[in-house]
Amino acid sequence: MVDMGAFRDAISRWAAGGPGGPASDLAVQLGLRTAVLLEGLSDLAAVEALAARRGRDLAAEGVCVVAMGGAMSVGRYAGLLGPPGLGLRLSGLCDEGEQRFYDRGWKRARAPHRGFFVCVADLEDELIRALGTARVEEIIRAEGDLRAWQTFLRQPAHHGRPRQQQLRRFLGTKKGRKIRYGRLLVETLDPEQVPAPLDDLLTSL
Repeated sequence: MVDMGAFRDAISRWAAGGPGGPASDLAVQLGLRTAVLLEGLSDLAAVEALAARRGRDLAAEGVCVVAMGGAMSVGRYAGLLGPPGLGLRLSGLCDEGEQRFYDRGWKRARAPHRGFFVCVADLEDELIRALGTARVEEIIRAEGDLRAWQTFLRQPAHHGRPRQQQLRRFLGTKKGRKIRYGRLLVETLDPEQVPAPLDDLLTSL
């Protein structure tokens, strides 16, 4: 049985200059109708975690969530997956500072502008603000990362910064940490705490 991972791999190869036939064939087999374009794997982990919490199977609904490896790739992915390529409906989530790349990518792909949602700084910042810094520190402690967090705080470069900024920076200091905490923070949220961009994205799918 074809799984979504195979389609994501095919899309990555196509975006890197490989053939598009395999991705096109898999899209038909999977019954895809929508592609959600995200900047990175931590965003993907958060989106999939929220979908699971809400009892949704995005793959079964014909929705593929794609981590592009950076917002500057959105024009390429939008062209391959949107109206000029596979003809899928486009949706996505981006950081405010990267919105211009999404604007241009959506325009080039002739996709409706309303299809993507914008985080103020990034999704981790949205999640930290939603939970509050004390709760995020509790999660860090529960995950066994307290010593690493305390070591981080002792570094002069981080002295005097607001706690929220410190936490956001800490989540990005070790490979894989942003991805793990992207899922964990979403799983900890109360339903009414879900940040608006993430909530709006899932609701629109």
